[in-house]
Amino acid sequence: MSSILPTTAAMPPFHLAFPVHDIAAARNFYGDLLGCPEGRSSPEWVDFNFYGHQIVAHLAPEECGRRGASSKVDDHDVPVRHFGAVLNLAQWQHLADKLKAAGTKFVIEPYIRFQGEPGEQATMFLHDPSGNAIEIKAFANLDSLFVK
Repeated sequence: MSSILPTTAAMPPFHLAFPVHDIAAARNFYGDLLGCPEGRSSPEWVDFNFYGHQIVAHLAPEECGRRGASSKVDDHDVPVRHFGAVLNLAQWQHLADKLKAAGTKFVIEPYIRFQGEPGEQATMFLHDPSGNAIEIKAFANLDSLFVK
């Protein structure tokens, strides 16, 4: 039986809405620092093109800063609640260099996880100004995204 799920080459964009404490801070972080173009907006929300996906920062200060549990992965405490993007290795390295040069405080510094194993990937974790955890990862071969 064939899978009804798209392959990595044909994946449609996802949509994610999340709370922020300040729209200007979200614009600075996602737009200026991460380089995500802005889409539609209002005083209460703003869309960003997050590496081909639509994310929407909604002004909801009361929902921000709730850092929950972490899970041990490759000897690191990974925030359980997080979202992110999968880039190619060159994009990932460029962004890692940009974030380091900007003095970004990482939750998990950029490194290669699962070296020599199926699913080997470059990864880094950081928080946005509202405390949302973000993972940016990359694979040498995107076909290994779902490899067991």
